[in-house]
Amino acid sequence: MTDALVKVRSKFVDKVSKELINQLLDDLLEDRILNDGEKDSIIEDHSSRANRARCLIDTVKKKGNIPSQKMIDHIQTRDPTLYCELGLSCGNRGNPNIHPSGNPNIHPTAETKSDTLVPITEAFWREKQNNREIYPVTKANMGSRVALLITNITFRVEKYNRNGAKKDEENMERLLTELGYEVVKHTDLTAKAIDRALIDFSALPKLKATDSVVVVIMSHGKLGIVHGVEWKLGDENPDEFPINNLYRHLGSKECPALLNKPKIIIIQACRGEHSGSVFVSDGPSVSDGGDIKEDTLQVVHREKDFISLLSCTPDTVSYRHTGQGSFLIQYIVSQFNKTAHEDDVEELFRKVMQQFEDNGPGNRKQMPTKDRCTLTKRFYFFPGLNAL
Repeated sequence: MTDALVKVRSKFVDKVSKELINQLLDDLLEDRILNDGEKDSIIEDHSSRANRARCLIDTVKKKGNIPSQKMIDHIQTRDPTLYCELGLSCGNRGNPNIHPSGNPNIHPTAETKSDTLVPITEAFWREKQNNREIYPVTKANMGSRVALLITNITFRVEKYNRNGAKKDEENMERLLTELGYEVVKHTDLTAKAIDRALIDFSALPKLKATDSVVVVIMSHGKLGIVHGVEWKLGDENPDEFPINNLYRHLGSKECPALLNKPKIIIIQACRGEHSGSVFVSDGPSVSDGGDIKEDTLQVVHREKDFISLLSCTPDTVSYRHTGQGSFLIQYIVSQFNKTAHEDDVEELFRKVMQQFEDNGPGNRKQMPTKDRCTLTKRFYFFPGLNAL
């Protein structure tokens, strides 16, 4: 993104208005890309519009790719016409609309796309029924499946709005429905409302008969946190939902109805501000060690039968296309459609992760993470079982 600012520097200096410069300064100050001293210096040391523009763009590009991309994002939000005139719009500079928690202008390759869920055969389902290494699924249990879908799209601070997230919501609702889940859907929740939605979900009568649940939460976030729609940078009491609450509300103590049943968690949210790519030398060194300690015996395990797929590794960002939705959800839907009739959930998640291994333009890398996996058996969704 630094290269992109370099390429548009002359046009930016020529065309940007003083009003837009002031707006960008406020945005970048709020993002903590600029500090008060840098903002004041750009304004006070440069009386002409052009000189302020030069100083602004030069200051930001020196800070690296992520600050440069955020400035580009603000230009797109504040002045879409200038954004296009600078050649930052689709098709003029490769893959423009890529930024943390927002706009990658790239799509899954054609071979990864699949729009139709392949159903199982009755022979496949019957083959799995007597296998003790597989969680049991019956037609009766499948009829009680329920899923929770929470999507935050519109935020109190307009620039945090998650363009493309509506597509994610539509894609996930369709996939979950086709997998046999009744979808309990919520949109634009605060952190407190997310917590309440999970508590209410954990008390649903259908959980007693279901074979599994799926919970999908899509929003902005950081490590261990999902942001509610009232979140604002710098708030003394930020609108933040601790992800640990999810496991507590659905765990053995608070939700005994889900004891020994798979709980599949999907979270699409950034877990930090860093890029998911690094430059390495010859190869990684491996360190092995640590003590093995015996766990304390309990009547039941506090947290068991969970599997979670988070959109990126700790401290890094995830990417979303403004028209097609996030890469994670696109790849999940495509992979599930293609192989959920023969793969268990862990294998499905592995194949989703594999799609990220080579995809992504340049150094914009994202690697989903399987987290807190306590499944003791294999779980198959058995799509189409009720139709057999």
